[in-house]
Amino acid sequence: MEEINNIEVVPCTESNYLKPFRVNYNQNGTKKSWDFMRTHDSVSVLIFNTTSHCFVLVKQFRPAVYMCEWEKAKMQPPQADEKTAEGAAEASASEPQEGQSASAGESSSQWPPASAGVTYELCAGLVDKPDLPLEEIARQEVLEECGYDVPASKLKRITSYRSGVGVTGAKQTMFYAEVSDDNCVGAGGGEPREGELIEVVKVPLHEAMTFAYDERIPKTMGVIFSFIWFHNNMSPKYKISTNV
Repeated sequence: MEEINNIEVVPCTESNYLKPFRVNYNQNGTKKSWDFMRTHDSVSVLIFNTTSHCFVLVKQFRPAVYMCEWEKAKMQPPQADEKTAEGAAEASASEPQEGQSASAGESSSQWPPASAGVTYELCAGLVDKPDLPLEEIARQEVLEECGYDVPASKLKRITSYRSGVGVTGAKQTMFYAEVSDDNCVGAGGGEPREGELIEVVKVPLHEAMTFAYDERIPKTMGVIFSFIWFHNNMSPKYKISTNV
């Protein structure tokens, strides 16, 4: 998962997932405009294994996160051993431009380690099958990504919310699923034909809130929110501290 190479940044002129638009409008007499992306809605699932009393998350490389870390690294001030003007000019000339490969002839120190783009997330997926109810889409994602076969009727709807409101405004619906080792029918890992490479990760219940608030662990807001939801609504059932 963490062997990333042959990086190339190119313009995105066509995508099956993102459609860029600009909307012009008047608000209280002021003319405004806003750029946004039309994207699919999505589902996410908080999975709790009742056999081992742990949460089941997924871990995967996210190019968008990685590139943000790369941009941040480029903007860091020079260290004490500052480059000479000549060296700085050479480094600037060697930085990949849009549409240029970033692998050939470059020092690997220009790019952060691949782990900078790896995040912990809830099992999730796009709502791209309009003929299926959200529960069934969520059930399929749990099976594909985490290897648990759970009836759609056993999925509990937690809530829905808007994500990325400054850019997309898409809606995500979150579910809760209790599984046991008996429900595990495969290793998970996602759908290779769709380019998914997912690692299944287990977080013990008693470590959940420490995990949620540890800023050194890259994670989505969905993980934090769902762990808090579980602590408030489900943890008394199991009589186990979530370490708040």
